[in-house]
Amino acid sequence: MPPFAVQNVIFDLDGTLVDTAADLHAATNHVLTTIGRPTIPLSAVRADVGFGALKLIERGLNRTGGIGDHSLEQLKDVFIDYYTQHTAVKSALFPGGKEMLETLTARGIGMGICTNKPLKLAEKLLKEMKLDHYFKAVTGGDSFAFKKPDPRHLSETAKLVGEGRYLMVGDSSPDIMAAKAGGVPVIGVSYGYGDVPMADLEPDIIIESLAEVAALVAA
Repeated sequence: MPPFAVQNVIFDLDGTLVDTAADLHAATNHVLTTIGRPTIPLSAVRADVGFGALKLIERGLNRTGGIGDHSLEQLKDVFIDYYTQHTAVKSALFPGGKEMLETLTARGIGMGICTNKPLKLAEKLLKEMKLDHYFKAVTGGDSFAFKKPDPRHLSETAKLVGEGRYLMVGDSSPDIMAAKAGGVPVIGVSYGYGDVPMADLEPDIIIESLAEVAALVAA
C-alpha cells in the first residue's frame, strides 16, 4: 500500500502504543482481593482493557462468583486509587514504538493521543514513561461529552494537534469505528487488546509492529 498523505497521526494509547495490561491487571486483582475474591490471570483481562475500569471490575467479579451486592462504582474508586499509584510499574512501549516516535518527530509529523482512558491517568502514564513530549495533544474518555467510537472524539483531538490531514492508529473496535465514521484513514495493529479480530474490523491496513508506521506516513 502506498504511504498515507497526512501531516498528523493520532494514536490510541492502551494496547496500541503502550502495553498497559499488566498494571491494569494488578489493579483489577487488587479490587478482587479487597473483597475477598480470588485473583484472575492476565489473559482474562487483556480483551477488556479497552472498555474501561468498570468493565474490568464487572468481568472480574463475574469470573469469581458474580457481582452480588457489590457496587461497581464504589469498587471503581478502589481500582482508580490503586492504579493512580501504580500507573507505570510494568507498562512499556510496544516493540518499535520508541524508534517510530523519534522518526515521526524528526520528520515534523504532528502526533496526538486519543484514548478512552481518563485524561489524568493517560497524562500520568505518558509523563511517568517520559513520552509526553512527543505529543501535541492528549484527550481522554472524559475530555468531551463523547468518546470513541464517536468520531468527534477523534476529530476534536486532531484539531488540537494542528492543521492538516491525519490518520488513526488503533487496536480495537472503538478506534476503527471512530475513524471509519469520520472518513479517516486507519491503521489497525494486530497485537492489541481488542475483543474483535482486527481483520474483521477491516482497517485500511493491519500492521504487526509499530516499526511499520513511519513507512506508511508521507506528508
